[in-house]
Order: sequence, then C-alpha cells, then structure tokens
Amino acid sequence: MAMMSRRNLLLSAAAVGAAGQLGLAAGPARAEDARRVAAAGPLEDGVQLKWLEAGAPKRLAAGSTWGVAWPKGVVPKDQAFALRTAAGQQVPVQTWATAYWPDGTLKWTAHAIGTEVAPAEQYVLAAGTPAAPATAVTVKEGRDEVEVATGVITCRIPKKGDKLVRSLLRGTTEIARDGELVCLRQDGIDDDESGSVKTEKFAGRTEKVTVEQSGPVRAVVRIEGRHRHGNRSWLPFTVRLYFYAGSDGVRAVHSFVYDGDQQQDFIRGLGIRFEVPMRGELYNRHVRFAGPGDGVLAEAVRGITGLRRDPGAAVRQAQVAGHATPAVETWDTRVSSRLHLIPAFGDYSLRQLSADGFQIRKRTKAGHGWIPVDAGGRAGGLSYVGSPEGGFAFGMRNFWQLHPTQLDIRGAAGDRAEVTVWLWSPEAGAMDLRFYHDGLGQDTYPEQLEGLEITYEDYEPGFGTPYGIARTTELMFWALAATPAAEQIAELTDAVRTPPLIVAPPAHLHAAGVFGDWSPVDRSTPARKLIEDRLDLMFKYHSEQVDQRSWYGFWDYGDVMHSYDGDRHVWRYDVGGYAWDNSELSTDLWLWYHYLRTGKAEAFRFAEAMTRHTGEVDVYHLGKWRDLGTRHGVQHWADSAKQARISNAGYRRFYYFLTADERVGDLLRDLVDSDKTFLVLDPIRKIRTEPYEPDPHALGVSTGTDWSGLALAWLTEWERGGDPVAKEKLLNGMRTIAAMPNGFVRGSGLYDLDDGTFKPNGTAVSVGSLGAVFGLVEVCSEVISLTGDQAFTNAWLQYCRLYNGTAAEQQAETGQSFGNQNLRQAHSRLTAYAAAKLGDAGLAARAWKEFDTGHAGYPKAHDFASRRIEGSKVLKPVDEADLSTNASAQYGLAAIQCLALVGDQLPA
Repeated sequence: MAMMSRRNLLLSAAAVGAAGQLGLAAGPARAEDARRVAAAGPLEDGVQLKWLEAGAPKRLAAGSTWGVAWPKGVVPKDQAFALRTAAGQQVPVQTWATAYWPDGTLKWTAHAIGTEVAPAEQYVLAAGTPAAPATAVTVKEGRDEVEVATGVITCRIPKKGDKLVRSLLRGTTEIARDGELVCLRQDGIDDDESGSVKTEKFAGRTEKVTVEQSGPVRAVVRIEGRHRHGNRSWLPFTVRLYFYAGSDGVRAVHSFVYDGDQQQDFIRGLGIRFEVPMRGELYNRHVRFAGPGDGVLAEAVRGITGLRRDPGAAVRQAQVAGHATPAVETWDTRVSSRLHLIPAFGDYSLRQLSADGFQIRKRTKAGHGWIPVDAGGRAGGLSYVGSPEGGFAFGMRNFWQLHPTQLDIRGAAGDRAEVTVWLWSPEAGAMDLRFYHDGLGQDTYPEQLEGLEITYEDYEPGFGTPYGIARTTELMFWALAATPAAEQIAELTDAVRTPPLIVAPPAHLHAAGVFGDWSPVDRSTPARKLIEDRLDLMFKYHSEQVDQRSWYGFWDYGDVMHSYDGDRHVWRYDVGGYAWDNSELSTDLWLWYHYLRTGKAEAFRFAEAMTRHTGEVDVYHLGKWRDLGTRHGVQHWADSAKQARISNAGYRRFYYFLTADERVGDLLRDLVDSDKTFLVLDPIRKIRTEPYEPDPHALGVSTGTDWSGLALAWLTEWERGGDPVAKEKLLNGMRTIAAMPNGFVRGSGLYDLDDGTFKPNGTAVSVGSLGAVFGLVEVCSEVISLTGDQAFTNAWLQYCRLYNGTAAEQQAETGQSFGNQNLRQAHSRLTAYAAAKLGDAGLAARAWKEFDTGHAGYPKAHDFASRRIEGSKVLKPVDEADLSTNASAQYGLAAIQCLALVGDQLPA
C-alpha cells in the first residue's frame, strides 16, 4: 500500500475539503481541516506514542491494543502502518480500521502488538509495511472446535456444549482444561433464618462461536450462550478470548445479562472454572496468591519449612523459590522418612468480601476444617497453582473494586486441581437485586409526582426492575512453563490490575479533529491557569471521593454519587434521585474530555471504569426497555424514567475508539435502533392528558435529550461503516429539524421511525434546561463539522444564541420568550459556539460573563478547597466540599469548550 507524500497529503485534504457530494464542510471548516493536516505533520514521519502509565511495563504479559485518530482526508482507506520503537527497532503490529471520515479516509485505526519485542517507552506509528511476527497467531476453525495457537500456547474452544475451553496447552503440555462458566442460583433470601432456600448449579452452555480476528498478531474468539440447568436456560453471556503472537496469556472479557425474577432468582455464585493437571511430588506443587502491592503468599501443597527437623537449606530455599527441590535422597533422612506425616493442603481460598479486607484460608481436603492463613486489605486478584513442570495463573481485573470476589484452588494434592475465579463470591451470600422499598403507597401518577417533589425519586410500580441489566468483567489466564518467581508474579499482577495501554498524546488527538470542541491544557495566561487549576481540583476531588466513600462493589463500581448531604457529611446515597449519578448531566463526557486534554492516566482509568459501569448496569440489554437507560437513583435500575439520554452512545464512543474494545463496540451497535422503544414507553405518561396511541410515523420525540442520544448512536455507526440506515436517519433528522419553524427551539417534533424525519407538532417554543446537556452540544458540533449543512447549522446557532439571550431577543426571533431557564453556566458553551462560528466578539464576551457568573454552577469566585471532616461526625475521615457532581460536570464541559472556542478572548 502506497505511502502519501507531504504534498499529496495537503492536496488530498484540500480536495476532500471541497465539500460537494462528499458531504464535507466548506468555508471556515475547510481552512480548519487544512490547519489540522499541517499540525498532524507528514504521515511518513509518524505519530509518537507512549504508554498510558508512566514508563514501559517490564514485559507485556499478554499484548496491547489501542486506537489512533487521523485528520480528515489524510490517510487512505487501504493505508498500511508500521510500528517501530523510538530507537528504530521494528515491532510486529496488526492494524484495522474502526472509523472513517465521510470521504472514505481513515478517521480511527486500531493496532495490536504481541510480546515478541520487549516493551519500549516510546513508539512511532507511520505509513509503511508492518513487520511480521516471528510466529504468527493462527486460527484453525473446524466443524466442532476452534483452535488458536500463539507460537507458545494452543487453545481449543468447542463450538457447542458446556465447556468454554476444551484445553490449553503450552507446547505439548496440557496446562488447563475443561474451562466452564459456573452459576449458583438460590430461589430465595433466608431473611428469617429458616434455612428453607434451595440452591442449584448452572453451567454455561455455548450456543455460538465466532472468530472475529485471526492474526497475525492478534486473534479474537467470541463465545455466546446461556447458563443451563435441567430444562432452564438463563443469564445470557458473551465471552471474548484474546490471543497475541508470542504470548502465553489469554485475556478474557466476560459479560452477562440478568434476565431473572428478582424475587426468586438470586445469584449465589458466578464464576469461571478450569481443571489443572497436577504434576510432581506434593512438596514440589506450589500455590501463589498476590496480595497488596508486590506482596505474594508463596506456599507448597506439602510444606517442608518450619518443621521440627530440617531437610537442608538447599531444599528449603528451592521450595520457597518455586524451584524443583534436590533429589529426596539428598535430604536429611529425619525429614524424608516422615514426609507422609506432613499434612498436604490441597485446597486454598482467597475471599475479598469488601473493598478493604481479604482473607486466605486453606484445608487439607473436603470434609476437614479450614484454617486461616493470612489477611489483608486489597488483594491483587491473581493466583497460581502448578509445579516446576508448568502451571496455571489466573486473575481478575478490579478484583477488590468489584467485591465480593474470590479465588479458589481445590484438589491440588490430587491428580488434578480445580481453580475458580468467582466474579461473585459464594461466601458473600446471595446477590439481592430486589427493589429497596414497598412503594410507599404511590400507586397513581399524582402520588408518584408527589414523591418526586420530596425525594426526587420518580417511582412507578414494576419499573424498578433489574431485568436486562448487565455487567462486564475482565480476566487473564496464563499457561506458564514453571512456577513463577516473585518478580514474575508481580508483573502478572500488574498486568491484571492495569492492562498496559499505548496512547497518542493530546496534541495529536486534537490535531486529528475528533470529538468536537476541545483543546489541550494551556496555562499560558493567569486567567487560563485559574480555570485549568480548577478543572484539576474538581477532577481530583471527585476521583478521591471514590475511595474515601468506598464507591465500590459488583454493581456500583464505576459510578459516582449525585449530590451531597452536608448535615450528615455523606453523599445522599439513600435519598431518591440524589443517590447514584447514572450519567446525569453527562459526567462521563466531562471525564473523557478531561482525559483528552490532559493525557493523564488517572483520568483515563476513572473514565474507563465509568464507561464499563454506565454502559452495562445503567442500561437495559433485554426486555421491553432494551437500549434505554435509567435515571439516577438509590439503585441503578430503580427510577421509572427509562430514557435514551442515559444509554447515550456519546458516553461510550471515546473508550471504543481509544481502545477498540469489542464489548463497547457491541453496546454502541445495539443502540442504533433504540428509537423503537418509543413505541412501548410513553416518556410523558405521568402528565399526559390524552390516551397514548403511538404512531410509528408520528412519535413525540424531543430534539434535545432524545435526538442527541439517537444521533450519537447513528453518527458512531456511520463512522464505523455499519448499517447505512444510521447515516440516513442522522442526515434526515438534521434536515427536517432545520426545516421546522424555530428548529431546535421547538423542543420536539413528530418523528417517523422508518426514516428518522421530523414534522412540526403543535408547540412552537418549548425550551428546557436539560435539552442540550446530554450530548446535544457535542453531536451538533461534530455533524456540522462533518457535513457543513448550512440550514442545520443555522438552526443550531439560533438555539445557541438565544438560550442565554434576553427575553426580548427570544420573543423577536421565535415569537415567545423561553422563560426563566436553569443551567445558564452550562449553556455558556453554546454562546461560545455561536461566537466562534459567527466571529462575534460580543457573543464571546457574553459567553465568558455567563461562565463566570456561575448560574446553577460555580461562579468565578467560588472556593474550590475541600475541608477534612474527622471525629464523631463520620465513621472515617473524609474530605468535604461544595462540589456536586452535576455542577462539576457542567462547569468542566463549559470551561473546556469555552476555552477551545473563544479562549483567545478570555478576559484577563
């Protein structure tokens, strides 16, 4: 594939900027495209890349996959890429496209490397022919199974049946086999200690296997099925297995959907289990558990240290190090003759039942008592069982954050051990997803609206169901040649805790023109520095609150709380709609833009955890509300407001394009037809006065929170080159919104489900404070830049100019004032957008005044400092500040976009 010269790159950019039938922007946008191309530099010079966390990992325990953005019109669709270290060493790399600009040039590419070349601190990705791995990943697909070989390990995956993995070999040695999914279901909660509950064991049943990638550097196999016991199947799952050239590790991404009855289907345990053949003498069989930091519990099934008699220093040292001991004939005979009298501990268990405490126990075998081994705070989430002849390491990411979790080893004193990674520990009691109150007599809509007035909870019988929510967990497995040394255990644990990720710097992502209006951090003036410092303080405060308030747990980790209770010195975890945030006012967007601007690892990891949570737990993936999210509440699924504003694709697409994560890609694609839910759920049912008879060709859909969620899903699908209907609906929506009198100011229209078009309804002006704060600002900026649609641009600029305008201005242009609108600080970014597009210095000055005034946000003089609360007021010392999550998110987004759009007009 040919490389483009610098001259050709500029010519290409100019050509695609010509708009016309390509649908690209003209005029100022065309000039901006040229500036971005110039900023990006020649493709043959390459993009400088580095690891997200500082420095390079000691070694790649599996591999790494990441995404890179490219400016419009620069990179041909069929461009090949080569990767080299900063020192010039070629690194085998696999490349594929994840998004395209409307002219067909590449917008995002994904890249993967294996373990063949030791990690370097920096890399250069450039046009060129990629180096080939010494041994490529190969995939053989037969009638009954799929076989994947990395050059080190071979994995056999059956296409049907109860086994997830048939066997995992290193060379010709079988390290693990019969991998399966395990679920323990309990039919009740023993609230009265009657002991009458019944427990059943379900096994994952594979129904479909798909090879999604087949090398040469990376292979991906997707496994789908359900958990089955007797005649019942439930808990649909998807497991992706990832393989990299030269690696002895297998990454697994496990997702399941809860489709039970919360009153009688209680998950008592959920895990992944393997059988591990055991080799060698009992004193040469080793068990390892990673503790906090670099700590490791290192024991043997039959320990020969600490005995009354000493077998010899060389023997003891070998066992502790995980090496084969010297021949037993060389031991002190006082030990070797009595080996059969030393208990062999075949069973080990590490339980992490809270974020702050784990315990390790062991026993000789079933039927005998457990004895405590050790305990600590936060375990590393990795374990190993095996011998110097080979063994199996297994781990779970966010092990303590997603408590209650557990790592089990059973039967290590026999011919085979059984190891289980419990995503939900059976020792923790059953998972209870029942609604948290009895309804409080709110049987009618008027009563429910009264409840909304006091607890801010939008309750409705039957709506607080977990049916259809999901959870994704990341795991790692290694087929090792021998018992790993403590240093290697630490490396594997690091890879489980924080999978190494390669990233492009903020300057490159900004030059590529992706994700709308933002700019890298700039502290060049005192005024800019003040805002940047505040943004950092807000991020630091909220990220630290996660740990201080212990916002952890299987269903909770990744979300944050909505509002604070200064009287109790706690977040309002138990007060209706003030509890979990569930993406209210686009917290996700704020965090992702903070990462884009700063490039900081802690920002990425915070946003990553939120993406994993909000896209799974806060959204329905099955049932009548599929593709809708749930408004903020005490439980993530409790509120009766099921809306597209929460399932918003805009909150997930950052992570997808930056990492090429297939699971998030699935979630994005699922949302493409989320408009169908308007046929089954009336969003204004509690205030509607006439019967609801949905017409698929005239649905009442808002042009704010509804259309923004739909449009971001369609935009993402269009970028990815998927269903062409998505592009059609996006462009039709833009065209017809613009054609309606007053455009966005109408607030809603009659929507046609077939083609995405709008027609005017009976309301000429309906402006609400939430319409533009769930991704509408971002999607409008992006689609205007992509298409240059002037009518749509005018409609959006009208809304941007008038929201914070005077009543007289609103009346003169639309025939009606908008009333007393809220969130004016948040909407300062709309004023800034209009100022930038129109070149209006007066609007720019108004935008900064609106931002500094801080209406429903933080004013310029706001004290961002937190205070330490200690003593009898709180269980443990915590930091407290007048920083609500919603106000922080909207201040952050307003600051980021105002700086990007009119930062050069920021008053001193």
